Amino acid sequence: MTTTLAPGARTAPATTRTRAVRAPLRDVATMTRREARRSLRSVDGLITAFALPVLIMSAFVVVFGGAISGGTGGEYIDYVVPGVLIMCLGMNSATAAIGVAQDMTTGTIDRFKTLPIFSLSALWGHVIASVVRNLASAAVVVLVALAYGFRPGADLGDWLGFAGFAVLAVVTFTWICVVFGLVLSVEASMSVSMIFLFVPYLSSGFVPVDTMPEWLHGFAQHQPFTPIIESVRGLLMGAPDASTIVTACAWLVGFLVVSVVVGGILYRRRTAR
Repeated sequence: MTTTLAPGARTAPATTRTRAVRAPLRDVATMTRREARRSLRSVDGLITAFALPVLIMSAFVVVFGGAISGGTGGEYIDYVVPGVLIMCLGMNSATAAIGVAQDMTTGTIDRFKTLPIFSLSALWGHVIASVVRNLASAAVVVLVALAYGFRPGADLGDWLGFAGFAVLAVVTFTWICVVFGLVLSVEASMSVSMIFLFVPYLSSGFVPVDTMPEWLHGFAQHQPFTPIIESVRGLLMGAPDASTIVTACAWLVGFLVVSVVVGGILYRRRTAR
């Protein structure tokens, strides 16, 4: 005897699974648009994202470049741009800490709790909006650097590698900042950007490590910003080093996994009150 299934019986589970996937993605997209609109309305945020990195690069290239490079300012800009880019990505990611802290302290998250949405959609909205904002800011920095005389040797594959690496870095930096935003007040979260503003100075981002005091070599050589910046430098100059990229990715993925897990736990604990 042949059993005949009712029309749609086989497709119902698939439809349910599809809806289960689409609903969180729709919620994340909505939160991303919300955060993007808030970024566009923030004059301070736009200045930090687009003007400050260019000003920092201008200071190193125009004011200090000749002295640091011994008169070969064109060579120094090729060296310093990767450090400025990573500093730019980190500082812009730090605005997520302020946004998350504001959401947690102004009752916004309490309102979201009453809606049937994916619980972490608000946090992922901050992260994805940060990726878009940071890539746009990095593009501006590169264009200005080209006007100053920056001459990368990257081919198409290297540029694609740099774009992928930049996305990984931004996602990691932003999740770290999200964790800070979950535990700090709005005022305190404003200081998170100092991590990304000052720690890269103690790396190979702006001067070679061997030019630093000897007692600083160990920290500068083995802290995460050095392989991250060296990876960007290699990709942009068309000479990527596989071992350096692997080391940098290991740092970034490690921080990302820890930050996502810790951020999820903190978010659920705070929203469960």
